[in-house]
Amino acid sequence: MNFTIRPFEKTDAESFSKYADNEKVASFMTNGFPNPYTLADAVDFIEMAMEGEPTHIFCIEINGEACGGIGLHHQQDIHAKNMELGYWLAEPFWGNGVITSAIKQMVDYAFKTFAITRVYARPFGTNKGSQRALEKAGFTLEARLEKTLYKNSEFIDELIYSIRKQNH
Repeated sequence: MNFTIRPFEKTDAESFSKYADNEKVASFMTNGFPNPYTLADAVDFIEMAMEGEPTHIFCIEINGEACGGIGLHHQQDIHAKNMELGYWLAEPFWGNGVITSAIKQMVDYAFKTFAITRVYARPFGTNKGSQRALEKAGFTLEARLEKTLYKNSEFIDELIYSIRKQNH
């Protein structure tokens, strides 16, 4: 499936909010990802994503619409050589290899752009699709933290996947 990773634009808010307003998407995100997801939520997120140089939070565009997001998040202090990767994709596009390919592109970008040695992601233990995408993109499972997350009145495992610059 064809897609583009590009910086966000203010005009993305309508399609972004349309696709983000999905209970299944929200079920795999932190509570900072609102459900329902409103147009105002999208405007706020896009404004934040457009800040900072170099760009580190990008839009996933499919068929001319903002259908997801993918970003690298700087870490501080003794974790400064690491970046956390976060992403989501609209449900109609799941299972088409978009996220796996987007992850690979972001890892390339991360190691070329930032002075880091490791990119990691923390999918929920219940998010099998995300786990498969990370594995296909060359990430390895570093840890399973049992029942550490509390989402929708349920304790779930948190997984930590990573890829290191020397293994990339």
